[in-house]
Amino acid sequence: MKTGYKLYSLTSVERLDLVHESYDVSDVYIVERLFSSSLVVVVSHDKPRQMNVLHFKKGTEICNYNYSGNILSIRLNRQRLVVCLEESVYIHNIKDMKLLKTLLDTPRNPYGLCALSINHSNSYLAHPGSSTSGEISLYDANCLKCECTIPAHDSPLAAIAFNATGTKLASASEKGTVIRVFTVPEGQKLYEFRRGMKRYVNISSLVFSMDSQFLCASSNTETVHVFKLEQLPERTEENVSWTGYVGKMFMAASNYLPAQVSDMMNQDRAFATVRLNFSGQKNVCTLVTIQKLPRLLVHRESSSGHLYVYNLDPQDGGECVLIKKHGLLGPMKSDTDGESDTDGAVPASYAATVARLSSVPSTSTVTGYSEDGGALRGEIIPEHELAVGPVRLDDETEFPPISMCRGPKKFTEDCP
Repeated sequence: MKTGYKLYSLTSVERLDLVHESYDVSDVYIVERLFSSSLVVVVSHDKPRQMNVLHFKKGTEICNYNYSGNILSIRLNRQRLVVCLEESVYIHNIKDMKLLKTLLDTPRNPYGLCALSINHSNSYLAHPGSSTSGEISLYDANCLKCECTIPAHDSPLAAIAFNATGTKLASASEKGTVIRVFTVPEGQKLYEFRRGMKRYVNISSLVFSMDSQFLCASSNTETVHVFKLEQLPERTEENVSWTGYVGKMFMAASNYLPAQVSDMMNQDRAFATVRLNFSGQKNVCTLVTIQKLPRLLVHRESSSGHLYVYNLDPQDGGECVLIKKHGLLGPMKSDTDGESDTDGAVPASYAATVARLSSVPSTSTVTGYSEDGGALRGEIIPEHELAVGPVRLDDETEFPPISMCRGPKKFTEDCP
């Protein structure tokens, strides 16, 4: 916000829980929280070259770094913190915030496009490998070495994203017509999805579901697309039917056709869609599990900060149904497109939200997580406890454990 920033938790469709708000830094344009921990990285327009690393529960600044240019984006996981400038990338060790590597003279990247895998066992970094084509540079941020270069698109990149396990990488170009998914770290193409051919769009958000079964893409248009990453059955010589024979001949024929034609033969369209009531504005999407059901969230980047919650039918797909709207900066009021907050008046569908969460009594409030605590489903469990005392950088009970070691962690510990 112009006046600071807020952190919310969404454990129930019906309400947003305010986790933290701060007005110490004004005109904030980057806020990155490390999962559900108290570590937050903040950058403001007042000091666009300075990164502030904060422990928001204890109200303490852990450290701050200044860079040679404006900070365009920041990514972090349990091992690394990555700062992206227009023509350079800085990799820090998150345990002590020491600078481990600087990637200088990277291709011009005016939007700070980059992605960092979040899995605890790897830290793959992806960023544009060219300013004129859709080439992706895949870098191992743990071992500090380049893995491979992926010729993903003909046009420059517009969006890239890893799945939760860091084994897949999705990308889209400035044309926005085709979305591709590659293996990590090999860089082999796995899937190719067509968003549409009628018009070029600016894809602003790509995100996998936590189980990697779905991939969501949003843009500056009124449509959000959800693609299903289905594993095609392997063809074997023993399993040769008439349909299998035709399919094999079809695939063989595509090898002799022009690239544009064969590409269209191998592309799949959206499994599910969302029709927004607005277009022309940047929006960000995500796929989550709330109250044990898959949901699609869309955040409209506007002065009022609207958040839309949709039901996603994982079996039949189709049109996703809006079930709730939230105003991040306060109760929603009617605006220029006639939207207002809804209180259960909208149709819930997806089998009436699975028979209203299996006929939960009306006197009960469903706010909890799944029986496994959300760990297996990838849900983030928010921290609401109040912190006591100053930040203890050598306390291993902190998450992440931030230690004042004398040097960066030996690379051999991360890379056997």
